[in-house]
Amino acid sequence: MPMFSIPLSGLDAASSALSVISNNLANLNTTGYKKQDASFKDLFYQTIGDTGAGDPVQMGAAVSAISTKFTDGSLNTTGVATDVAITGNGFFVVQKNGEQLFTRDGHFTTDTAGNLVTQNGESVMGYAAVNGVIPPAQTLSPIVLGQGLSSPPLATSNLQMTSNLDASAAVGATFSTPISVYDSLGVSHVVTFQFTKTGANAWSYNATIPAADIGATGAPVGISTGNLTFNGNGALTAPAANIAGIAVNGLADGASNLALTWNLFDANNNPLITQVASPSTTTGTSQNGYSSGTLLNFNIGSDGVIQGTFTNGKTTPIAQIALGTFADEQGLMRIGNNDFTASLASGAPVVGVPQSGGRGTLTGGALEQSNVDIATEFANMIVSQRGFQANAKVVTTFDEITQNTIDLIR
Repeated sequence: MPMFSIPLSGLDAASSALSVISNNLANLNTTGYKKQDASFKDLFYQTIGDTGAGDPVQMGAAVSAISTKFTDGSLNTTGVATDVAITGNGFFVVQKNGEQLFTRDGHFTTDTAGNLVTQNGESVMGYAAVNGVIPPAQTLSPIVLGQGLSSPPLATSNLQMTSNLDASAAVGATFSTPISVYDSLGVSHVVTFQFTKTGANAWSYNATIPAADIGATGAPVGISTGNLTFNGNGALTAPAANIAGIAVNGLADGASNLALTWNLFDANNNPLITQVASPSTTTGTSQNGYSSGTLLNFNIGSDGVIQGTFTNGKTTPIAQIALGTFADEQGLMRIGNNDFTASLASGAPVVGVPQSGGRGTLTGGALEQSNVDIATEFANMIVSQRGFQANAKVVTTFDEITQNTIDLIR
């Protein structure tokens, strides 16, 4: 007699395969979704006898496994600073209510507290910068990108100007150049350098700061004086080195004393101040201090470092996004909301920074699409549908045989 369990097992297996295909198609546009495939195995339902050699004959089919394909999806550029995509191995590490989860969905945003979070409110984990540097071997923590982030001020320690002093000027002619510097509180002060021609190829200088800046009144207060000497080609010969030790003490705003170095030469030891027969002018000034600033915008690099741009013009690392990898990705458990959780089968996560330890790279302002190929899924659906129809036909055939057998007794 026919065994209905055999085609029924085939129907059940084909139905499961169709469910997997349906789930893939349903998630065709799900960010970071990884497609699944159903694999089949033969199944012992019943021993129906043996062969001439005495071997048992056993029949049936079932789904042996539903595996996940962790191949990369295509990248879709969004231009949104908080969006980020992974290319290669790894998962974003996120956390909610103390539970560590993993996702390929980089469609992030910031919450009211400025934390970088997923669309489900999970905190994105990484490594925070300390004084603009990502320390090694740091503990994971939620990444903060709020507009309240600030860049601390830096007191000026070096300044320079690119100037020419007119060699044809009369003795006693003067020329001034102001340079803004910053103290330890980020307050700006103007240091004015006045040059006076004292003779052929010779000038004196006097650097001053407004009296009010040091709590005084009256004329600007001198902070440095000296002489400059040039050769017959207009090149600076003395001083022969940068001028250090220019001090500004007792600042009225309570900032620490300033200690300035005036760079007379560039990195190649070429003089920055010349004297030729051309109008006295300064073509550029620079100094290394800056005021405090608040975060304007940021971008995410391929190594996961989030570079912030602040209102003081400073660009500095804020944090670095972490990625987790697993010994067996197939052992990860899907828990919905594009999240995975580790299991005994997957092993514990190995967390580190992108582009290290076999981890992939990141693309800021982009999202990874699902790796579902609609053409492949439709082809698989046709095959599974035909398998289901074939097994259904076997059931109806077995039913006819059974009915004919019953009719024999009539």
